[in-house]
Amino acid sequence: MGVTARLDGFQRRHTWLGFPLGVIYKFVDDQGGHLAALITYYGFVSLFPSLLLLVSVLGYTLEGDPALQQAFLGSALQQFPIIGPQLQQNVGSFHGNRTAVILGILGAVYGGLGVSVAIQTALNRVWAVPRFARPDPILSRIRGLMLFVLLGSLVLITTALSAAGPVAAGLGYGGTWVRFASIAIAMAANVGAFLIGFRVLTAREVPLSDLVPGAVAAGIAVQLVQIGGALFISSVLSGASQVYGAFGLVLGLLTYLYLQAVIVVFCAEINSVRARRLWPRNLLSPFLDGIALTTADRASYRSYLDSERFKRSQQVQTSFEHPANDPP
Repeated sequence: MGVTARLDGFQRRHTWLGFPLGVIYKFVDDQGGHLAALITYYGFVSLFPSLLLLVSVLGYTLEGDPALQQAFLGSALQQFPIIGPQLQQNVGSFHGNRTAVILGILGAVYGGLGVSVAIQTALNRVWAVPRFARPDPILSRIRGLMLFVLLGSLVLITTALSAAGPVAAGLGYGGTWVRFASIAIAMAANVGAFLIGFRVLTAREVPLSDLVPGAVAAGIAVQLVQIGGALFISSVLSGASQVYGAFGLVLGLLTYLYLQAVIVVFCAEINSVRARRLWPRNLLSPFLDGIALTTADRASYRSYLDSERFKRSQQVQTSFEHPANDPP
């Protein structure tokens, strides 16, 4: 027995290795990187108008307390690496600006609808929803608009919670524990947002219990990326805008958004693989043809074909030359 066969047998017998491998294989099969790139584009379009709207709204609501306004804006914008510090440096030009509010709303709605449709496309592909069962372009945008309002409110809440700790510490209330508490609450709010998003944006009845693992992983991972990105930018790339100019700013922001989009798609794959029992996979199934596939391999390849059905009356049958080769 060769080394590859021994490794394959080992990962099939051990869930702690076979399950992550199954998630990675399905992420690659579903072209998760391309799905994340589509989410990134609309996220990039919507992020700046959304932050512009946030800055303008805070400028109105906290106009009577300049000190608290500056403390809250500084802490809130620091939660958004790359673009947050740039907005903070020019925050004075946005205060009380009605044009900025209008442009922020229009840009945020356009980008937000695009993000919601892109995520719907990704989730429907992850869960192998046939094309005929997916919402039409109008219904998908109506659903996306409703969810955009809900998730937008949750994002503002998590941003406020993330910023509340530094603001309170800066004003002399609490300290390290306040910061940790605000981060923990923000993570919990993120988990709730992802749980709602995964459920509403998937055109298939999926029990909430099947969505919890991915929602928890996504909520924690996104918050950690947000915190780590802010720390990395403030400590390592503080002078990047002067050195690399606008190109470095845009490239860094796209990288940050793409990483978050990959987290969303990958965590959705965790739910799908777990709920549909799409592991263990043959270690060589993505690389070689004519090998003995496992039952999970067969189920995965059947689902890929079934998801491309355009009409309910369209019937698709899949057959394999070799019998299934499952672990003992």
